[in-house]
Amino acid sequence: MWYVIEGHDGADVLAKRQAARPDHVARLTALRDEGRLLLAGPCPAIDAEDPGPAGFSGSVVVAEFESLEAARAWADADPYVAAGVYVRTDVRPFRKVLP
Repeated sequence: MWYVIEGHDGADVLAKRQAARPDHVARLTALRDEGRLLLAGPCPAIDAEDPGPAGFSGSVVVAEFESLEAARAWADADPYVAAGVYVRTDVRPFRKVLP
């Protein structure tokens, strides 16, 4: 089943985010290579493609897992969690309709 994982950034964590990004992206690449990633990306903190020093408010990942518990475990092991970037992570089932 698909699950949406939404990580919410804390305040002033852009440097932490940038430092942990390679490990974060490596995990997403592994999901993609397994055919389990629908989409992933950050949410700019301002209305701009490149928010610069404003940074990001969080990230969204939609991926396939065997269960809600597996999706939560994957989210909890994210490098952004370990680095203190995310202050909260929400995980919910997701039903893809379009496209």
